[in-house]
Amino acid sequence: MRRAAVLALLSLAMSNASFATDPPSGKPLSGAALYADVQRYDSFGVHRYGSSGLDHALDWIADELKQAGLAVSSQPFSLHRQYGFKKAILTVDGQAHTVMPQWWLADSQASFALTAPIAPDGDALAPDAFVRALLPFDRGAYLNAQHRAAIERALARQPRAVLLTIDHPSGEIFTYNVAQTDRAWQVPVILVAPKDNAALDAAQRSGQPVSLAVQGAMRRDVPGRNVVARLDRGKGKWIVVSTPVSSWFTSTCERAPGIAGFLALARLATQGWPQADFVFVATSGHEIGHGGMEQFLHAGAPKPEATVAWVHLGASLACNGAQRVILTSDAMESSVDRGFKGIDAARFVGAQAGVGELREVLAAGYPRFFGMAGTHPYFHTPADRAAMTSPELLEPVTRSFAATVDEALATTR
Repeated sequence: MRRAAVLALLSLAMSNASFATDPPSGKPLSGAALYADVQRYDSFGVHRYGSSGLDHALDWIADELKQAGLAVSSQPFSLHRQYGFKKAILTVDGQAHTVMPQWWLADSQASFALTAPIAPDGDALAPDAFVRALLPFDRGAYLNAQHRAAIERALARQPRAVLLTIDHPSGEIFTYNVAQTDRAWQVPVILVAPKDNAALDAAQRSGQPVSLAVQGAMRRDVPGRNVVARLDRGKGKWIVVSTPVSSWFTSTCERAPGIAGFLALARLATQGWPQADFVFVATSGHEIGHGGMEQFLHAGAPKPEATVAWVHLGASLACNGAQRVILTSDAMESSVDRGFKGIDAARFVGAQAGVGELREVLAAGYPRFFGMAGTHPYFHTPADRAAMTSPELLEPVTRSFAATVDEALATTR
């Protein structure tokens, strides 16, 4: 009898054990396991909304969640438009430079070829030329009114196209997220990498024509999907875990640390944390309007009053040279401070914490949420790959998420 009581107590203790420090087998939170998931995401290539790379990544995430033991479904939706970009080349003095449109292009300008000189700087009209524009790098991720005003000044010269350089310190092409409601430019706005500015300077001085060729197609009512996985134990008290999957390029360190942490938490949830139900959502459409998160909040998310915590794993969580921010509602501030002790990041609390897709969560009235977001030296550039992170960077951040979930559930019965 006494032995049975001891065994029962041991069983209860194990079922409520903290995974932040000692998960079963240690595997889900190990740096090696997390980095393997980063490399898998990297292998799919470009993850832009509507791309085959994004489809492969979502399929992989769904398979991993099924293997973890969750009930997995696909949540279909569509976005009003997406530009199906293929390639763009700017040829200057016989040298080809890779360029890219800044969304959105008009339907009639989805594919085109132009040859023209680059007009001198100034305010004069240039209807038969390209004009250049420069935006300083402001560490933001979203095209805003100030950016648009600067581009509109170049468009007011009535050029054939605008050659836009965002002065990113990497020297690579950098692009901004856009919304579905943003209007298309009246002529194409083409992103040129800072490292190619010298070639444009020479062509502009000489008046030598340059050639621009862009290939793509504007698509309407573009289908997409979220991956949703549930662990419904009938408790009526939910932990929601979300992470975006899509972005402009391969975007490995922007997206994959969050996805690796997301999968780790899913694997842990099936092994313990019995006090609550869980729903995991991997969203798509982030870079062109947060469509996936909006869809999930509209149909699929538990009510705010039934949600113990909303956990969001956003951008650039564990990257070399990252600038990060820990995000939390007022109600979870003290728990988050304890869980993320030792993580080098700024803190945004309350209304200030509505960053990235947490802006929709905040607006929907969820009183208990936390997450992280950030940028890194190759954020929103084609150079963002798996080498920007490592097992050593991934593990402490993911353990901090697990520790904060532990604390959120500590008083949940």
